[in-house]
Amino acid sequence: MSDFHQNGNIATLHNLRTRSLDELTYELETFAQTRKMTLILPCLYSELETDAMPNILAELSKVTYLHRIIIGLDRADEAQFRHAKEFFKGLNQRHMVIWNDSPRMLELGARLDALGLAPSEQGKGKNVWTALGYLMSCQDSSVMALHDCDIVTYTNELLARLIYPVANPHFSYQVAKGYYARVGNDHLNGRVTRLLVSPLLIALKKVVGDRDFIEYLRCFRYPLSGEFAMRTGILPDLRIPSDWGLEIGVLSEAWRNLAPKAVCQVEICDN
Repeated sequence: MSDFHQNGNIATLHNLRTRSLDELTYELETFAQTRKMTLILPCLYSELETDAMPNILAELSKVTYLHRIIIGLDRADEAQFRHAKEFFKGLNQRHMVIWNDSPRMLELGARLDALGLAPSEQGKGKNVWTALGYLMSCQDSSVMALHDCDIVTYTNELLARLIYPVANPHFSYQVAKGYYARVGNDHLNGRVTRLLVSPLLIALKKVVGDRDFIEYLRCFRYPLSGEFAMRTGILPDLRIPSDWGLEIGVLSEAWRNLAPKAVCQVEICDN
């Protein structure tokens, strides 16, 4: 049964199954004629050897509305980087593999560090920070999306539903946060959200009192999900956390830069 409940002041777009993937894809192809879209994939080399990544690659190869895919590759030596380039040749879209551990990237990082501009921590945030820098330098995309590379049940419908709210020019959303039920065959996932983040926000509300920012974070069904989409016009003002706090950091930056009506969350798949 569909869940129509709206949490607080953040619009929740439910996966009501009234729009087919073909219909969504057709609209996204139409939007893409004037609003180019880029997908960012932050990944570790070890994720290329999992069952999830080949399926993600096969599903992305069916996508016709993406202008570019940027892959941020972490923890890879030269041989592994060359293997990754061959691996991603299966994509039908224009794509770029950024080898974050390459000598040139390390040299650039040292120069930025000397100027006090380099991210202070290794992690997913630094990977995304680098990929966003490349995306902004291209200056040819209006919309970007990002998702993790360990989704075993991935289909390209997930991407279509994630990117649609910000790609549609008739919507005012600048940021779309993806969510879905973390349910396995015989267990619940999402333990960090259920056992840490949600109780922590409740405790903060009790101790600190009512605060708009705390209520804003509590509106999100799954604030730690790694899937979100944005219009690229807001990227230069986005302070990307350089460590593993990327997801909460992006929501905080959306709060700092945007009105609540410019942010939504969208159910991107059943589970």
